[in-house]
Amino acid sequence: MAAEDVAQSTFPLQDRVAIVTVSSRGIGKAIALHLASLGAKLVINYSSNSTQADDVVTQINSTSDSPRAIAVKANISDPDQVKSLFDAAESAFKSPVNILVNSAGVLDGKYPSILNTTLEDFDRTFDVNARGAFVCCQEGAKRIKHGGGGRIVCLSTSLAAAFRPGYGAYIASKAAVEAMVKILAKELKGTGITVNSVAPGPIATELFYEGKTEAMIKRVIDDCPHGRLGLPEDIAPVVGFLAGDASEWVNGQIIRVNGGFI
Repeated sequence: MAAEDVAQSTFPLQDRVAIVTVSSRGIGKAIALHLASLGAKLVINYSSNSTQADDVVTQINSTSDSPRAIAVKANISDPDQVKSLFDAAESAFKSPVNILVNSAGVLDGKYPSILNTTLEDFDRTFDVNARGAFVCCQEGAKRIKHGGGGRIVCLSTSLAAAFRPGYGAYIASKAAVEAMVKILAKELKGTGITVNSVAPGPIATELFYEGKTEAMIKRVIDDCPHGRLGLPEDIAPVVGFLAGDASEWVNGQIIRVNGGFI
């Protein structure tokens, strides 16, 4: 096997520029680290905690002689800040962005019924989950390199296929993301950009644990055929596949990664 073939096999995303939103922690962090391990250059986006973001950047850059990751603060619901996020990526790496992974998400830890969901909580959920995905996808469709290899991956939730009580606004916001993914994939015909969604099941992150009792957590674990919660590292390789060339024929799809929970 030729040297370049070996390199492509080992680092299938070599020098491709990837933005992963809210990648200073949780699933986003795991995705960013995995894409970096495949050779990508990373923009670590964060909304408030610069220390966490800088730690991820240091972890990635410690494996290379030259910087391969930067941290950029941006509110993904703000079009101007998302534009600046792409500007920072292009400036730092002297290249168009190749990959956008929108992993931002919020959940109302009170788990209210629709009847008891306040408009303030509804608006906050949609602002991050649906509006944020829309703004990022819109900018990505404009700025991601055309001609092949461009990838957009949005995180949804497997609950969008389960319709569990207590998650009304959350599921509705993620269902909107899934609809946008399917439509955008068709609208980007001819660009070489694919658009897909990864929909995790219960993952052991701060978002999952928020507001849950021990009994609720045990019930979730008991419902999973694997008898455990998922880990961020269970999600990252699926996103890594969708970010690479091998996934070209996967487009406009919702991939539910949940261990059989749903």
